[in-house]
Amino acid sequence: MIGVVADDTTGANDIGLMFSKNHYSTKVVAFDKQMDFSADVDVLIIDTDSRLDSPEESYDKVFNATKTLQKLGSSLFFNKTCSVFRGNIGKEFDAMLDALNEDFAVISLAFPKNGRKTINGIHTVHGRLLELSEFAKDPVHPMRQSNLVEILQQQTARKVTLVPLEIVRKGPVELRKEIEKQREYGQYCIVDSENQSDLAILAEAIHDMPILCGSSAIAEELPSFINKELVQTSLEDLIIDDPHGVLVISGSLTPQTRSQTAHLMDIGTSAIILDSRKVFDQQVKATEIERVTREAISIIKSGNNALVMADHRQEIVDETKKLGKQLLLNEMDTSKMISAALAEAAQIIIENTGLRRLVVAGGDTSGTVCRRLGIKGNYVLEEIEAGLPSGLTLDHSMLIVLKSGSFGTPEFLEKAITHLKGLFNQNDGTR
Repeated sequence: MIGVVADDTTGANDIGLMFSKNHYSTKVVAFDKQMDFSADVDVLIIDTDSRLDSPEESYDKVFNATKTLQKLGSSLFFNKTCSVFRGNIGKEFDAMLDALNEDFAVISLAFPKNGRKTINGIHTVHGRLLELSEFAKDPVHPMRQSNLVEILQQQTARKVTLVPLEIVRKGPVELRKEIEKQREYGQYCIVDSENQSDLAILAEAIHDMPILCGSSAIAEELPSFINKELVQTSLEDLIIDDPHGVLVISGSLTPQTRSQTAHLMDIGTSAIILDSRKVFDQQVKATEIERVTREAISIIKSGNNALVMADHRQEIVDETKKLGKQLLLNEMDTSKMISAALAEAAQIIIENTGLRRLVVAGGDTSGTVCRRLGIKGNYVLEEIEAGLPSGLTLDHSMLIVLKSGSFGTPEFLEKAITHLKGLFNQNDGTR
Protein backbone atom coordinates (compact mmCIF):
# COMPACT_ATOMS: atom_id res chain seq x y z
CA MET A 1 0.00 0.00 0.00
CA ILE A 2 1.08 3.56 -0.71
CA GLY A 3 0.64 5.83 2.31
CA VAL A 4 0.13 9.58 1.94
CA VAL A 5 -0.07 12.32 4.55
CA ALA A 6 -1.69 15.50 3.20
CA ASP A 7 -1.90 18.83 4.98
CA ASP A 8 -5.34 19.84 3.71
CA THR A 9 -8.54 18.30 2.38
CA THR A 10 -8.39 19.55 -1.21
CA GLY A 11 -4.73 18.54 -1.48
CA ALA A 12 -5.57 15.07 -0.22
CA ASN A 13 -8.10 14.65 -3.01
CA ASP A 14 -5.73 16.21 -5.51
CA ILE A 15 -3.04 13.57 -4.97
CA GLY A 16 -5.70 10.87 -4.69
CA LEU A 17 -6.79 11.77 -8.20
CA MET A 18 -3.27 11.25 -9.55
CA PHE A 19 -3.34 7.65 -8.39
CA SER A 20 -7.00 6.93 -9.21
CA LYS A 21 -6.37 8.06 -12.81
CA ASN A 22 -3.96 5.12 -12.97
CA HIS A 23 -6.66 2.71 -11.71
CA TYR A 24 -5.40 2.65 -8.12
CA SER A 25 -8.20 2.41 -5.57
CA THR A 26 -7.82 5.50 -3.42
CA LYS A 27 -9.35 6.61 -0.14
CA VAL A 28 -8.99 9.85 1.82
CA VAL A 29 -9.56 9.66 5.57
CA ALA A 30 -9.62 12.48 8.10
CA PHE A 31 -6.95 12.50 10.80
CA ASP A 32 -8.22 11.16 14.10
CA LYS A 33 -6.40 10.44 17.34
CA GLN A 34 -7.58 6.82 17.21
CA MET A 35 -6.96 6.36 13.47
CA ASP A 36 -8.44 2.88 13.28
CA PHE A 37 -7.98 2.52 9.52
CA SER A 38 -7.66 -0.54 7.32
CA ALA A 39 -5.35 -1.20 4.38
CA ASP A 40 -8.18 -2.10 1.99
CA VAL A 41 -7.12 0.17 -0.90
CA ASP A 42 -4.04 0.75 -3.01
CA VAL A 43 -3.53 4.28 -1.69
CA LEU A 44 -4.55 5.47 1.75
CA ILE A 45 -4.37 9.24 2.30
CA ILE A 46 -4.58 10.72 5.78
CA ASP A 47 -5.75 14.33 5.73
CA THR A 48 -4.19 16.02 8.77
CA ASP A 49 -5.80 19.39 7.89
CA SER A 50 -2.70 20.92 9.48
CA ARG A 51 -1.78 23.76 7.15
CA LEU A 52 -3.24 26.35 9.51
CA ASP A 53 -2.10 24.62 12.72
CA SER A 54 0.86 25.67 14.83
CA PRO A 55 4.18 24.13 13.74
CA GLU A 56 4.20 21.94 16.86
CA GLU A 57 0.68 20.63 16.30
CA SER A 58 1.33 19.93 12.63
CA TYR A 59 4.49 17.99 13.55
CA ASP A 60 2.55 15.80 15.99
CA LYS A 61 -0.22 15.10 13.48
CA VAL A 62 2.15 14.11 10.69
CA PHE A 63 4.31 12.01 13.02
CA ASN A 64 1.28 10.06 14.27
CA ALA A 65 -0.27 9.73 10.81
CA THR A 66 3.00 8.38 9.42
CA LYS A 67 3.28 5.87 12.26
CA THR A 68 -0.24 4.68 11.47
CA LEU A 69 0.60 4.18 7.79
CA GLN A 70 3.78 2.33 8.80
CA LYS A 71 1.79 -0.07 10.99
CA LEU A 72 -0.58 -0.71 8.08
CA GLY A 73 2.38 -1.86 5.96
CA SER A 74 2.92 1.07 3.62
CA SER A 75 5.86 0.54 1.30
CA LEU A 76 6.01 4.08 -0.10
CA PHE A 77 5.38 7.24 1.91
CA PHE A 78 4.39 10.58 0.41
CA ASN A 79 4.18 13.87 2.30
CA LYS A 80 1.75 15.96 0.22
CA THR A 81 2.07 19.71 0.67
CA CYS A 82 0.80 22.84 -0.98
CA SER A 83 2.29 23.28 -4.46
CA VAL A 84 3.64 26.70 -3.43
CA PHE A 85 5.03 25.58 -0.03
CA ARG A 86 2.43 27.30 2.16
CA GLY A 87 2.13 25.75 5.58
CA ASN A 88 4.44 24.16 8.15
CA ILE A 89 6.55 22.50 5.48
CA GLY A 90 9.77 21.95 7.42
CA LYS A 91 8.06 20.63 10.53
CA GLU A 92 5.90 18.22 8.54
CA PHE A 93 8.77 16.88 6.46
CA ASP A 94 10.84 16.44 9.64
CA ALA A 95 7.94 14.61 11.31
CA MET A 96 7.74 12.01 8.55
CA LEU A 97 11.48 11.36 8.53
CA ASP A 98 11.57 11.15 12.32
CA ALA A 99 8.62 8.75 12.44
CA LEU A 100 10.25 6.43 9.93
CA ASN A 101 13.78 6.86 11.29
CA GLU A 102 14.92 7.85 7.79
CA ASP A 103 17.46 10.48 6.82
CA PHE A 104 16.64 11.44 3.21
CA ALA A 105 13.70 12.52 1.06
CA VAL A 106 13.27 13.80 -2.48
CA ILE A 107 11.05 16.84 -2.96
CA SER A 108 9.22 17.83 -6.15
CA LEU A 109 7.01 20.91 -5.98
CA ALA A 110 6.35 21.50 -9.66
CA PHE A 111 2.80 21.09 -11.01
CA PRO A 112 3.10 22.10 -14.68
CA LYS A 113 -0.56 21.43 -15.52
CA ASN A 114 -1.52 24.04 -12.94
CA GLY A 115 1.22 26.53 -13.83
CA ARG A 116 3.75 25.67 -11.09
CA LYS A 117 7.32 25.25 -12.36
CA THR A 118 10.72 25.01 -10.66
CA ILE A 119 13.90 26.00 -12.52
CA ASN A 120 17.22 26.32 -10.65
CA GLY A 121 15.22 26.11 -7.45
CA ILE A 122 13.16 29.19 -8.34
CA HIS A 123 9.42 28.52 -8.23
CA THR A 124 6.98 30.31 -10.53
CA VAL A 125 3.17 30.33 -10.75
CA HIS A 126 1.74 30.87 -14.23
CA GLY A 127 5.00 32.52 -15.28
CA ARG A 128 5.29 34.84 -12.27
CA LEU A 129 7.80 34.50 -9.46
CA LEU A 130 6.15 32.99 -6.39
CA GLU A 131 6.92 36.16 -4.44
CA LEU A 132 5.04 38.20 -7.08
CA SER A 133 2.06 35.83 -7.41
CA GLU A 134 -1.26 36.04 -5.57
CA PHE A 135 0.27 33.82 -2.88
CA ALA A 136 2.45 36.72 -1.72
CA LYS A 137 -0.74 38.10 -0.16
CA ASP A 138 -1.86 34.88 1.52
CA PRO A 139 -3.34 35.97 4.88
CA VAL A 140 -1.77 33.12 6.84
CA HIS A 141 1.33 32.02 4.94
CA PRO A 142 2.39 34.89 2.64
CA MET A 143 5.00 33.64 0.19
CA ARG A 144 7.60 36.42 -0.08
CA GLN A 145 10.42 34.34 -1.56
CA SER A 146 10.72 32.24 -4.70
CA ASN A 147 13.83 30.17 -3.89
CA LEU A 148 12.53 26.82 -2.62
CA VAL A 149 15.84 25.82 -1.03
CA GLU A 150 15.84 29.01 1.05
CA ILE A 151 12.17 28.69 1.99
CA LEU A 152 12.58 25.13 3.26
CA GLN A 153 15.99 25.71 4.87
CA GLN A 154 14.46 28.40 7.08
CA GLN A 155 12.07 25.80 8.49
CA THR A 156 14.36 22.85 9.20
CA ALA A 157 17.72 22.07 10.76
CA ARG A 158 18.27 19.39 8.12
CA LYS A 159 20.34 20.41 5.10
CA VAL A 160 18.46 21.18 1.85
CA THR A 161 20.08 20.65 -1.56
CA LEU A 162 19.00 21.06 -5.19
CA VAL A 163 19.25 19.11 -8.44
CA PRO A 164 18.88 21.52 -11.40
CA LEU A 165 16.91 20.96 -14.58
CA GLU A 166 20.01 20.32 -16.72
CA ILE A 167 20.69 17.16 -14.69
CA VAL A 168 17.05 16.04 -14.87
CA ARG A 169 17.16 16.19 -18.65
CA LYS A 170 20.16 13.88 -18.81
CA GLY A 171 17.69 11.09 -18.07
CA PRO A 172 16.65 8.89 -15.13
CA VAL A 173 19.96 7.04 -14.76
CA GLU A 174 22.10 10.18 -14.47
CA LEU A 175 19.44 11.86 -12.35
CA ARG A 176 19.42 8.96 -9.89
CA LYS A 177 23.21 9.11 -9.64
CA GLU A 178 23.05 12.82 -8.83
CA ILE A 179 20.31 12.31 -6.22
CA GLU A 180 22.37 9.59 -4.55
CA LYS A 181 25.34 11.98 -4.54
CA GLN A 182 23.18 14.59 -2.79
CA ARG A 183 22.76 12.17 0.14
CA GLU A 184 26.36 13.01 1.06
CA TYR A 185 25.51 16.68 1.49
CA GLY A 186 21.96 16.89 2.79
CA GLN A 187 18.74 15.24 3.91
CA TYR A 188 16.24 17.01 1.62
CA CYS A 189 16.83 17.13 -2.11
CA ILE A 190 14.63 19.46 -4.18
CA VAL A 191 14.49 18.52 -7.87
CA ASP A 192 13.63 20.94 -10.69
CA SER A 193 10.83 20.27 -13.18
CA GLU A 194 9.39 22.50 -15.88
CA ASN A 195 7.01 20.17 -17.71
CA GLN A 196 5.33 16.79 -17.43
CA SER A 197 8.17 15.06 -19.28
CA ASP A 198 10.57 16.24 -16.58
CA LEU A 199 8.28 14.74 -13.94
CA ALA A 200 8.20 11.44 -15.83
CA ILE A 201 12.02 11.33 -15.79
CA LEU A 202 12.04 12.09 -12.07
CA ALA A 203 9.40 9.45 -11.35
CA GLU A 204 11.42 6.78 -13.14
CA ALA A 205 14.54 7.81 -11.22
CA ILE A 206 13.00 7.77 -7.73
CA HIS A 207 10.00 5.38 -7.85
CA ASP A 208 11.66 2.91 -5.45
CA MET A 209 12.75 5.47 -2.87
CA PRO A 210 10.84 5.21 0.44
CA ILE A 211 9.90 8.88 0.99
CA LEU A 212 8.71 11.51 -1.48
CA CYS A 213 7.49 15.00 -0.63
CA GLY A 214 5.84 17.96 -2.31
CA SER A 215 3.02 18.56 -4.75
CA SER A 216 0.78 15.88 -6.20
CA ALA A 217 1.94 16.16 -9.81
CA ILE A 218 4.75 13.60 -9.57
CA ALA A 219 2.19 11.03 -8.36
CA GLU A 220 0.58 10.99 -11.79
CA GLU A 221 3.80 9.58 -13.26
CA LEU A 222 4.83 7.17 -10.48
CA PRO A 223 2.43 4.28 -11.26
CA SER A 224 4.07 3.73 -14.66
CA PHE A 225 7.21 2.58 -12.85
CA ILE A 226 5.76 0.82 -9.80
CA ASN A 227 5.14 -2.90 -10.18
CA LYS A 228 2.11 -3.27 -7.94
CA GLU A 229 -0.76 -5.73 -7.82
CA LEU A 230 -3.86 -3.60 -7.45
CA VAL A 231 -6.53 -4.17 -4.84
CA GLN A 232 -9.91 -5.03 -6.33
CA THR A 233 -12.66 -2.82 -4.96
CA SER A 234 -16.20 -2.05 -6.09
CA LEU A 235 -18.77 0.59 -5.31
CA GLU A 236 -21.33 -2.02 -6.25
CA ASP A 237 -24.62 -0.91 -7.79
CA LEU A 238 -24.76 2.50 -6.18
CA ILE A 239 -27.44 4.92 -7.37
CA ILE A 240 -27.64 8.53 -6.21
CA ASP A 241 -31.30 9.45 -6.63
CA ASP A 242 -31.50 13.17 -5.90
CA PRO A 243 -34.01 15.52 -7.55
CA HIS A 244 -32.52 18.58 -5.85
CA GLY A 245 -30.13 21.10 -7.27
CA VAL A 246 -26.41 21.09 -6.47
CA LEU A 247 -25.18 23.24 -3.59
CA VAL A 248 -21.95 25.19 -4.13
CA ILE A 249 -20.22 26.71 -1.09
CA SER A 250 -17.39 29.18 -1.73
CA GLY A 251 -15.11 30.72 0.88
CA SER A 252 -12.00 31.33 -1.21
CA LEU A 253 -10.74 34.80 -2.12
CA THR A 254 -8.32 33.64 -4.84
CA PRO A 255 -8.57 35.16 -8.33
CA GLN A 256 -9.38 31.72 -9.74
CA THR A 257 -12.37 31.15 -7.46
CA ARG A 258 -13.57 34.72 -7.96
CA SER A 259 -13.71 34.13 -11.71
CA GLN A 260 -15.43 30.77 -11.21
CA THR A 261 -18.19 32.17 -9.00
CA ALA A 262 -18.61 35.11 -11.40
CA HIS A 263 -19.06 32.64 -14.26
CA LEU A 264 -21.71 30.72 -12.33
CA MET A 265 -23.66 33.91 -11.77
CA ASP A 266 -23.21 34.91 -15.41
CA ILE A 267 -24.91 31.70 -16.56
CA GLY A 268 -27.84 32.31 -14.22
CA THR A 269 -26.98 30.34 -11.09
CA SER A 270 -28.72 31.82 -8.06
CA ALA A 271 -26.18 33.32 -5.65
CA ILE A 272 -26.76 34.03 -1.98
CA ILE A 273 -24.04 36.23 -0.51
CA LEU A 274 -23.03 35.86 3.14
CA ASP A 275 -22.05 39.23 4.64
CA SER A 276 -18.74 38.38 6.33
CA ARG A 277 -18.96 41.49 8.49
CA LYS A 278 -21.76 39.80 10.41
CA VAL A 279 -19.87 36.75 11.69
CA PHE A 280 -18.45 38.38 14.83
CA ASP A 281 -21.66 38.80 16.86
CA GLN A 282 -23.50 35.55 17.63
CA GLN A 283 -27.02 36.98 17.32
CA VAL A 284 -26.25 38.96 14.17
CA LYS A 285 -24.53 35.91 12.66
CA ALA A 286 -27.52 33.69 13.44
CA THR A 287 -29.85 36.11 11.68
CA GLU A 288 -27.57 36.29 8.64
CA ILE A 289 -27.26 32.50 8.41
CA GLU A 290 -31.04 32.15 8.72
CA ARG A 291 -31.48 34.53 5.76
CA VAL A 292 -28.89 32.74 3.64
CA THR A 293 -30.20 29.26 4.36
CA ARG A 294 -33.85 30.18 3.86
CA GLU A 295 -33.10 31.48 0.37
CA ALA A 296 -30.85 28.55 -0.53
CA ILE A 297 -33.28 25.89 0.72
CA SER A 298 -36.05 27.28 -1.47
CA ILE A 299 -33.81 27.25 -4.54
CA ILE A 300 -32.42 23.77 -3.91
CA LYS A 301 -35.86 22.25 -3.27
CA SER A 302 -37.09 23.65 -6.59
CA GLY A 303 -34.42 21.56 -8.33
CA ASN A 304 -32.16 24.48 -9.17
CA ASN A 305 -28.50 24.94 -8.23
CA ALA A 306 -27.49 27.43 -5.55
CA LEU A 307 -24.22 29.22 -4.85
CA VAL A 308 -23.64 30.29 -1.24
CA MET A 309 -20.54 32.42 -0.95
CA ALA A 310 -18.76 34.87 1.30
CA ASP A 311 -18.88 38.41 -0.07
CA HIS A 312 -15.53 38.85 -1.80
CA ARG A 313 -15.82 42.49 -2.84
CA GLN A 314 -12.58 44.11 -1.72
CA GLU A 315 -14.25 46.82 0.34
CA ILE A 316 -16.22 44.17 2.28
CA VAL A 317 -13.10 42.03 2.78
CA ASP A 318 -11.21 45.06 4.10
CA GLU A 319 -14.04 46.01 6.45
CA THR A 320 -14.22 42.43 7.74
CA LYS A 321 -10.50 42.37 8.47
CA LYS A 322 -10.77 45.72 10.25
CA LEU A 323 -13.62 44.47 12.44
CA GLY A 324 -11.60 41.39 13.28
CA LYS A 325 -8.59 43.46 14.30
CA GLN A 326 -10.79 45.56 16.56
CA LEU A 327 -11.70 42.33 18.35
CA LEU A 328 -7.98 41.40 18.56
CA LEU A 329 -8.36 38.65 15.98
CA ASN A 330 -5.67 37.91 13.44
CA GLU A 331 -6.56 37.30 9.79
CA MET A 332 -6.43 33.53 10.19
CA ASP A 333 -8.95 33.60 13.04
CA THR A 334 -11.25 35.87 11.04
CA SER A 335 -10.97 33.57 8.02
CA LYS A 336 -11.83 30.57 10.17
CA MET A 337 -14.94 32.33 11.51
CA ILE A 338 -16.16 32.94 7.97
CA SER A 339 -15.51 29.32 7.00
CA ALA A 340 -17.37 28.18 10.11
CA ALA A 341 -20.39 30.33 9.21
CA LEU A 342 -20.44 28.88 5.68
CA ALA A 343 -20.14 25.36 7.10
CA GLU A 344 -23.06 25.98 9.46
CA ALA A 345 -25.13 27.25 6.55
CA ALA A 346 -24.22 24.16 4.49
CA GLN A 347 -25.29 21.85 7.30
CA ILE A 348 -28.67 23.57 7.70
CA ILE A 349 -29.34 23.52 3.95
CA ILE A 350 -28.44 19.84 3.61
CA GLU A 351 -30.46 18.81 6.67
CA ASN A 352 -33.52 20.64 5.34
CA THR A 353 -33.32 19.41 1.76
CA GLY A 354 -31.61 16.02 1.81
CA LEU A 355 -29.47 17.03 -1.17
CA ARG A 356 -26.67 14.60 -2.04
CA ARG A 357 -24.43 16.65 -4.32
CA LEU A 358 -22.08 19.28 -2.88
CA VAL A 359 -19.23 21.43 -4.25
CA VAL A 360 -16.94 23.40 -1.92
CA ALA A 361 -14.38 25.96 -3.11
CA GLY A 362 -11.39 26.71 -0.88
CA GLY A 363 -9.08 24.42 1.07
CA ASP A 364 -9.85 25.71 4.56
CA THR A 365 -13.56 26.00 3.75
CA SER A 366 -13.59 22.41 2.45
CA GLY A 367 -12.02 21.07 5.63
CA THR A 368 -14.36 23.08 7.84
CA VAL A 369 -17.46 22.00 5.91
CA CYS A 370 -16.43 18.33 6.02
CA ARG A 371 -15.89 18.44 9.77
CA ARG A 372 -19.24 20.18 10.32
CA LEU A 373 -21.04 17.58 8.22
CA GLY A 374 -19.25 14.68 9.90
CA ILE A 375 -17.59 13.60 6.65
CA LYS A 376 -14.71 11.35 7.76
CA GLY A 377 -13.29 10.86 4.31
CA ASN A 378 -14.08 9.90 0.75
CA TYR A 379 -13.24 7.66 -2.16
CA VAL A 380 -11.60 9.54 -5.03
CA LEU A 381 -13.61 9.11 -8.23
CA GLU A 382 -12.97 10.93 -11.51
CA GLU A 383 -10.99 13.89 -12.80
CA ILE A 384 -12.95 17.00 -13.73
CA GLU A 385 -9.92 19.21 -14.40
CA ALA A 386 -6.22 18.95 -13.56
CA GLY A 387 -5.89 18.24 -9.83
CA LEU A 388 -9.65 18.46 -9.26
CA PRO A 389 -11.59 15.20 -8.76
CA SER A 390 -15.04 14.20 -7.63
CA GLY A 391 -15.48 12.06 -4.54
CA LEU A 392 -17.94 9.77 -2.80
CA THR A 393 -18.15 10.01 0.99
CA LEU A 394 -17.12 6.85 2.81
CA ASP A 395 -20.71 6.14 3.88
CA HIS A 396 -21.87 6.50 0.24
CA SER A 397 -24.33 9.22 1.25
CA MET A 398 -23.02 12.15 -0.76
CA LEU A 399 -21.11 13.05 -3.91
CA ILE A 400 -18.65 15.87 -3.36
CA VAL A 401 -16.14 18.09 -5.12
CA LEU A 402 -13.62 19.79 -2.83
CA LYS A 403 -11.76 22.43 -4.82
CA SER A 404 -8.48 24.10 -3.99
CA GLY A 405 -9.05 27.85 -4.16
CA SER A 406 -6.26 28.48 -6.68
CA PHE A 407 -7.06 25.62 -9.09
CA GLY A 408 -9.36 25.43 -12.07
CA THR A 409 -10.51 27.30 -15.15
CA PRO A 410 -13.24 29.98 -14.96
CA GLU A 411 -15.78 27.35 -16.02
CA PHE A 412 -14.77 24.80 -13.38
CA LEU A 413 -17.70 25.17 -10.98
CA GLU A 414 -20.15 24.81 -13.85
CA LYS A 415 -18.28 21.68 -14.98
CA ALA A 416 -18.34 20.29 -11.43
CA ILE A 417 -22.12 20.71 -11.17
CA THR A 418 -22.67 18.96 -14.50
CA HIS A 419 -20.23 16.21 -13.56
CA LEU A 420 -21.90 15.45 -10.23
CA LYS A 421 -25.33 15.30 -11.82
CA GLY A 422 -24.04 12.64 -14.21
CA LEU A 423 -22.47 10.40 -11.57
CA PHE A 424 -24.41 7.33 -10.38
CA ASN A 425 -27.46 8.60 -12.20
CA GLN A 426 -30.56 6.45 -11.85
CA ASN A 427 -31.17 6.66 -15.59
CA ASP A 428 -28.03 4.73 -16.46
CA GLY A 429 -26.61 3.55 -13.14
CA THR A 430 -23.05 4.28 -14.24
CA ARG A 431 -20.20 6.43 -13.08
